[in-house]
Amino acid sequence: MSDSPSADQHPSSDPPSSSEVDSLLQPADEADSMAGASKELNPDKESAPPNSSELAQTKNDSIMSLLYSFAKKVVTVGIIYFVGYMGWSVAWLITPVILSVARESWRKTNDTRRSVAKASALANDKDVILARLHDLPAWVFFPDVERCEWLNRILKQVWPNANFYAKNLIKESIEPNIQQAMAAYKLNGFKFDRMILGTIPPRIGGVKVYDKNVSRNEIIMDLDLVYAGDCDISFALSGLRGGIKDFQIQGTVRVIMKPLISQMPLIGGLQIFFLNNPNIDFNLVGVVDLLDMPGLSDILRKIIVEQVAAIMVLPNKLPIVLSDGVPALSLKMPEPEGVLRIHVVEAKDLMKKDISMLGKGKSDPYAIISVGAQQFRTQTIDNTINPKWDYWCEAEVNAILRQEIELNLWDWDPGFPGVQNDDFLGRATVEISSVTKNGEIDTWLTLEQAKHGLVHLRMTWFKLSSDKADLKQALEETQHLRVTSMSTALLTVFIDSAKNLPQARQQSQPDPYLVLSVGKKNEQTSVQMRTDAPVWEQGFTFLVGNPDNDTLQLKVIDQKTGNTIGQLTYILSALMEKKNLEIMSQPFQLQKSGPESKILMSLSLRVLKRYREQEAVATTPDKAPSPEADSVLSRTSSIRTSNSHGSQSASGALQQQQSVADSNAAEAAALSHQGSVRKQDSRKSTTSAIMEQMSIQEEPFVVSTLNTVMMATPPRSPNLSDGGTELLRRSPSTTSSAGSAGLGRIQLTVAYSVQRQRLLIIVHKINNIPLKDPNNIPDPYVKLYLLPGRSKESKRKTNVVKDNCDPVFDTTFEYIISNAELVNSELEVTVCTQKGFFGSPVIGMQKLTLNDPDIASGQGIKAWYDLLPESKFE
Repeated sequence: MSDSPSADQHPSSDPPSSSEVDSLLQPADEADSMAGASKELNPDKESAPPNSSELAQTKNDSIMSLLYSFAKKVVTVGIIYFVGYMGWSVAWLITPVILSVARESWRKTNDTRRSVAKASALANDKDVILARLHDLPAWVFFPDVERCEWLNRILKQVWPNANFYAKNLIKESIEPNIQQAMAAYKLNGFKFDRMILGTIPPRIGGVKVYDKNVSRNEIIMDLDLVYAGDCDISFALSGLRGGIKDFQIQGTVRVIMKPLISQMPLIGGLQIFFLNNPNIDFNLVGVVDLLDMPGLSDILRKIIVEQVAAIMVLPNKLPIVLSDGVPALSLKMPEPEGVLRIHVVEAKDLMKKDISMLGKGKSDPYAIISVGAQQFRTQTIDNTINPKWDYWCEAEVNAILRQEIELNLWDWDPGFPGVQNDDFLGRATVEISSVTKNGEIDTWLTLEQAKHGLVHLRMTWFKLSSDKADLKQALEETQHLRVTSMSTALLTVFIDSAKNLPQARQQSQPDPYLVLSVGKKNEQTSVQMRTDAPVWEQGFTFLVGNPDNDTLQLKVIDQKTGNTIGQLTYILSALMEKKNLEIMSQPFQLQKSGPESKILMSLSLRVLKRYREQEAVATTPDKAPSPEADSVLSRTSSIRTSNSHGSQSASGALQQQQSVADSNAAEAAALSHQGSVRKQDSRKSTTSAIMEQMSIQEEPFVVSTLNTVMMATPPRSPNLSDGGTELLRRSPSTTSSAGSAGLGRIQLTVAYSVQRQRLLIIVHKINNIPLKDPNNIPDPYVKLYLLPGRSKESKRKTNVVKDNCDPVFDTTFEYIISNAELVNSELEVTVCTQKGFFGSPVIGMQKLTLNDPDIASGQGIKAWYDLLPESKFE
């Protein structure tokens, strides 16, 4: 397939007409049109009129419906009469009514959403496009994403035969885990009774095949999967019967075909997994329908989502072996690409969700960080909208492209365990590929699905090294951070099998499973029933704090008796002496077991190495390392220092008491006070990192040139360093002109991400605001509106810079806007001063059209714009 860039292709400002869609989708609808023609040529095949038996059946149904309605009214009136007769409080009547109304409203909302999803799954692409012109499939916007109607037709044909495989997968893999999770909520006896997939197959919205920067031994493709079928799954829970219907799942599925072999079927196996957690929804039926209430159903919903994630959401993969000659190790052993260190520093200006006596109070915020199936939770900070968490975590990354870091903020509220009582405060996402390109990102992100709020993240990318000499540097860095939970290496373990295990009971084979532990993390294999030679073929990964001190503990346990029938302790320092720090398919003698009891496993240790330092050594071997390469992420200060002089620009302090008009003086003052600046008081500007990200257009494996590094820096962030951007259209960092109207000039960066449907605006600085009265220096700030409409939701505003004619903002804003809306929109930029008797006088304005090709293509524009009088735009 072709990987032609999409920079030169722009959608028209007008939505496609029906005729255009017909021409676009003619091959896919040819069969339907032929079917319609055949019906017109055979008018005698119309349905026959209903006979007398059908009319009688309809009459009986009508009578039964009438009787049911009458009985329902009698019961309702009887309950009310009984409450009055017994003299009970009116609360006994009002409470069930309120719960019933809330339940009915919630059910209608869910039914509507499921019906829409099911209609989309059943419709063809033409109907979807005509119904939702502003939310087109991926293959319309991206030339490298192709339609796959042929694949949908194949799925429809083979779907009835997939029922057997899905039944075994649910019964063997998902049911035991759900039973264990349900037991934690005192809900025992969970068991699937019937599993029917139905007749509606999954639908593939688009497929992207990667043919560049890919190993010659594998094929990688991404599928946009939507399943909104008519499956019928029944189960038993604590003696009650229930079922799941209208099950829906939507997400991006990656399929890796590897290894490629020279014999049929030419592909040795498959790895199938979701890149990020898919959206899952379903409807409960039966007696357990009582659980299908807002809050209570969250228990079952959470458990099902966790089990799907445990099977096929990264880092978990669903391996399928297609050839007996392919070793299980090549498909089932984890293959991490690196480790992402995430520092959730703080948040600002969050929404107030708690209600106090005097109105809305504050919130009790906490954050949940998700990287695929891996989840981390910060501590809860009580009664604040500006929490400072200083939380660190590390996530294993198995796929760089199209995988995201998702951050969800919540306001904690007390309630029943497992029930979602907390209020949502907003979310933010960052594409992992943006972090891996820059090595490190320190950024503020604007919260989505929230009225306001910012969150401060630092992310560092670590590659995996097989050189044990890198361990010393990794240990020094973790000691410098002074965070005990940080790691220096990643251990990969593949448990193949065991043999000659002893009997846990006389005349009975054991039911063995294996428990592995490194430090505080424990992992467990599946249970193999009635065998002394179990074959597990499962892989696990462990983050290791210090390989010189840590050990790998293994215990073989019999499920029925709970007795340990074998154990092994492996000292990781011994692995450091092996070639490439790994051992492949080697048997180990089990301790406290039989004389011939052995376990076959593979071990691989990789040292975490900062990516930026590795790049600096590889690209400039004859030059001294740059200050950026030698910088170390410090827990006590966000300023990076270096022994090199004359090449670094220091950042200004957020909480300076005195206004400094001269930027050079501000840099000198900050440079002399680096040691005393507080941890949250200064931030290194990362705008240059964004611009470098936006300038990369020829990377064939990159999904988006402007990724989710769309930042919102706090007010008065530091200035851009010289040469900090690499845009296609650049502008000088300063200007001596006051503009055509003599009102000054403003420097802006405008760019658009097609992948994320985000418009990025960076307000850098203003130069040469006219000073009419030396005793009345303006306090400028910038307001932004999206036109047409000029709605309150599109308003964005920088902070006020006191007493300054050359203010520096470096503030970033983003708008969620579709490509079709972008070409018809304008950006209104207004510069005001806060000093005024009646409101804020306008200094100058400018309007920018957003249909510029460089904006829509993701390259972006950074330029100076003249401020014009307000009367020019009236």
